[in-house]
Amino acid sequence: MKVIKTPFAGLFILEPVLMKDNRGFFFESYNKKSLQQSGINVEFVQDNQSFSVKNVIRGLHFQRPPHAQVKLVRALSGVIMDVVVDLRKDQPTYKKSFSIEISAENCKQVFVPVGFAHGFSVLSASAEIQYKCNDHYFPPHEGGIIFSDPDLNIDWKVNTNEALVSNKDMQLPLLSGFSSPF
Repeated sequence: MKVIKTPFAGLFILEPVLMKDNRGFFFESYNKKSLQQSGINVEFVQDNQSFSVKNVIRGLHFQRPPHAQVKLVRALSGVIMDVVVDLRKDQPTYKKSFSIEISAENCKQVFVPVGFAHGFSVLSASAEIQYKCNDHYFPPHEGGIIFSDPDLNIDWKVNTNEALVSNKDMQLPLLSGFSSPF
């Protein structure tokens, strides 16, 4: 597995080695030992999976300490624009976003460390996403930033006027009024 650094400390893109032949392909989607050799030491305890239709935007979500989560995100089907926002006050990338297209076809994964808000939009007719977490979901510790924050100016690659967004996500605060716990 190829581990690619991004301009954000601790945020990595993972590209598996695909073994292809006339039957299709095979790859390791997760290998704890390989990640440890790249300096990524995390114990995942929960897998989540979601299915969404075109133009859905989910996010931007995170969990506050002491239940903050590391995530390893991948697309099982379809294409998404995966987006993270750095909420770590001590980083030069604080309040900046990073986006990458991941799909079932390109097999890329995003390793999201603690201190980031995470979300995605669906670019294909539908998409199924799986992500590993290193802590369980604790509703009292959930938080988020609204996807349409003008200070972030995220290009979700979908028409935001036609976006399908949950009522809960529409109520999330702006980054300007947010006090980061990270």
